[in-house]
Amino acid sequence: MSSITPSLWFNDNLEEAMEFYASVFPDTKIHGTTRFVEGGMGEVGKVMTGDFELLGQRFNAINGGPHFKFSEATSFIIDCKDQADVDYYWEKLPAGGGSESQCGWVKDKFGISWQIVPRALYRTVTGPDKAGSERATKAMLGMKKLIVADLEKAYRGE
Repeated sequence: MSSITPSLWFNDNLEEAMEFYASVFPDTKIHGTTRFVEGGMGEVGKVMTGDFELLGQRFNAINGGPHFKFSEATSFIIDCKDQADVDYYWEKLPAGGGSESQCGWVKDKFGISWQIVPRALYRTVTGPDKAGSERATKAMLGMKKLIVADLEKAYRGE
């Protein structure tokens, strides 16, 4: 069966990125790297490509240089079971030079955008109570980090 693997383009910091992600995501697997060789396009011995896995999602990456940059047009959603998960990723991912944004989005120091989403968001903004879902959506739009208790209160009309 075919599969899809996101491929990420880094600017000379792929090895640092893989080490960072391994420190953030439990059970990270580094499946392999290739290194630049004599006569290649980069510094001999430096990581050229990497193949790794975060929370079961496989990624491929290349140290391609400054030609292309990440943007918010592509992001990765982290499915968080509870507020503790949200808090953990909200603290770890923007550390060291990233930034926080609206509605559960952060950017890491490499420029990759992540959506840190508690499962409670789906239960509240798509719940059977239409008015509750509208209140929860409005509450979400006013948040940076998503707060489960506040989403649930909004859904209940409290």
